[in-house]
Order: sequence, then structure tokens, then C-alpha cells
Amino acid sequence: MTPTDNQNVQPQVVINTQYVKDLSFESPEAPNCFLDIKTAPKIDLALDIKVEHLEKESYEVILKINAKALHEGKSLFLIELEYAGLFTIKNIEKEEQKEQILLIYCPNLIFPFARRVIADVSRDGGFQPLMVNPIDFAALYMQQKQQQEKESKKESKKESESENDSKK
Repeated sequence: MTPTDNQNVQPQVVINTQYVKDLSFESPEAPNCFLDIKTAPKIDLALDIKVEHLEKESYEVILKINAKALHEGKSLFLIELEYAGLFTIKNIEKEEQKEQILLIYCPNLIFPFARRVIADVSRDGGFQPLMVNPIDFAALYMQQKQQQEKESKKESKKESESENDSKK
């Protein structure tokens, strides 16, 4: 085996590009909200990861981040961001390993850029920059897997109970 052959079988993850896919900023209470802020607002943050298989080795990984700032029950601002990366994944045959790359490694690569967009947009909207804390995508992945296991156990238990009831 030549060194070139060995390089061809090495797993490869390439980020081809990254981009803002969708971005929305709303400040429904402006300008009055700027007069009333005396304490730090409550921040509600939601995150979702979506993966699209585009071609044989190409995937789009999308981080969906929704951030809402509330002060005394009023909405100061709402940011909805879809930040995506286009990745090429080669020489990875195991689906579980590919899933982990797409749901842990790739989001880790693009998250700092999505975080910067949110900080810039909130600052440009007249507020303090919203600095989203780093996210442990591996822990989120593990939580999701555990939840899926619990749900599948519940379903299999319901199926077996249903079969037992039909046999009676």
C-alpha cells in the first residue's frame, strides 16, 4: 500500500462553506423598551440541529437558534437564526460514526460563527450583545439518544401489552 492509497481511506470531514440561511430580528416594544430597562432581561434560548443529506458525500448541517429577551413580561427582542455549514464526509462507513460527526463535530465547528451573528444582531438592535454560552453538543447528542431509547422501550412495552391483550 502506498502513502497515497492510505490517504484515500482516511476519514475526511471538509467544511466547504458556512452561511446564514435565515435570520430574523424583531424588537416589538422599541423604542419604549429602551426607556424602561433597569434590570437584566430574562433570556429564553432554544437550539435545534437539522441535517440534510444533499448528495452522496455532501451534507448541510443547520443550527436553528431562537433567542428571546423578556423584561417584566414584555418582549424586548426576538432573534431567529438558521446558520448552516456545507460538509463533505468521506471514507466513513459506520452510520453511527457519521451521525456523531454530523450532530457533534460539525455543529461544534459552525457554532462560534452563529454565536457571533447573534451577538452582532442583538447589539445592532440597540441592546447589549447577547453572548450565547458554549454548547456541549456531545452531551446533547447523548441526551437525545437516551430519550430515544426510553421512547423505544415504552413503545415495545405497549406493543407487548397489546399482544397479550389480544391473546386473551
